[in-house]
Amino acid sequence: MQVQINVKGHLALFWQEWFEELQITHLEDGTSLLTGSLQDQAALYGVLWKLREQGIALLAFKSGPCLTHVSCLG
Repeated sequence: MQVQINVKGHLALFWQEWFEELQITHLEDGTSLLTGSLQDQAALYGVLWKLREQGIALLAFKSGPCLTHVSCLG
């Protein structure tokens, strides 16, 4: 499952260890975008739980087969 998760604020680099399956990108609008592939919905719930437990505000979420693959952008 390909996901994009937009959260409030720029996440510090040490968060990459917590979200190892997702790439963290800082956006110009002061938010962070987590993108990548998760194994299943249980893995997604795990990521969302980590965000919630740390008080990181979820702004948007997208899921689909071709969100992060370059081959899908053509």
